[in-house]
Formats: sequence, C-alpha cells, structure tokens
Amino acid sequence: MRDDDQLSRQYTRTAMALHWIVAGLIACGFVLGLIFADLPFSPQKLKLASYHKWIGMTVLLLAALRGIWRLTHAAPPLAPMPAWQAALARATHLLLYGLMLAVPMLGWLMTSAQGVPVVYLGVLKLPDLIGKDKLLGSFLAELHGGYAWLLFYVFLLHAAAALKHHFVDRDDTLRRMLRWSAR
Repeated sequence: MRDDDQLSRQYTRTAMALHWIVAGLIACGFVLGLIFADLPFSPQKLKLASYHKWIGMTVLLLAALRGIWRLTHAAPPLAPMPAWQAALARATHLLLYGLMLAVPMLGWLMTSAQGVPVVYLGVLKLPDLIGKDKLLGSFLAELHGGYAWLLFYVFLLHAAAALKHHFVDRDDTLRRMLRWSAR
C-alpha cells in the first residue's frame, strides 16, 4: 500500500488522542467503581468516589467532544471486510458512543437523586440534575452499574475485534488508530 493510501485510511491525531484518552479513563473509572463500591463508608471511600465522579464527568465531556469531532470529520474507510463485520463495527461504535454518554449521565443523575453533589476536580460544583429521591437514586444506581458493565463488555468486544483484525486478518484496522504521523 502506498504511503498516501495508508494516510487516507488513518484517523486524525485529534481522533486518536480522544480515543485513547477516553479508553484509558473508562478503564480507570470502571476499576475505581469496582474498588470503592464494596468499601465501608469512610474517608477513603469518599475520596475514591470523588475520583470516580471526576473521571466520569471528564469522560462525558470528552465523549461529547469526540462525538462532535466525529460528526465534523469523517472516519477513514474501513479495511475490506465482510458486510456483516462492517455493520457490526458500525453498530458497536454507535453503542460505545451512546454508553460513553449514558453511563456518566446516569451517575450524575444518581448522585443528584441521592442528594450527593458532584464537585468536579474538587473545585466546580455541578448542578443537581434532579431533586433528591432515595427510591429513584437506588433505581439509577442499578442502571448506572448495569450500563457500566455493558460498556465494559462492549469495550472488550471492540478491543478483541481490533486485535483479531491485527493478528488474524492482518489488516490496518488497529494500525490506523496507532500511527501518529500527520494525515
């Protein structure tokens, strides 16, 4: 493949940076959520919960920016693959975008309903999205957790597909998100 051809199949630096930053934040936020969820109420739990919220709000912001970027900058064409794989890739990406927005929003709604403020980076108090309601807070906690697990599984599917394309199909699917040269 010619260099010009490879560059036209590559994501922009901005898209790559947003992709990897958000992926790292999602992984950290998920692990933090697992850790602090089972801790007894303590200053340590509150500190970890704050970090988890900060990560979630950052994911929400960056996912929104990433979605806007994606709407204004076309993705490079997919590597040649069967139509069902291309359709599954598109559906997976849409689901990932939806979950990257939904999981943090559900967390924010949940904490609002529980009467717990979100103070971004310990500095900026975000507004409550809904009034205090314990029953609704419990329901939203279940939704937040369930959607977080769904995001985790779709995240794993996405990573496994990229590795399959790289090591089995030996195509450019993964490389186009790794090269840092200018487009």
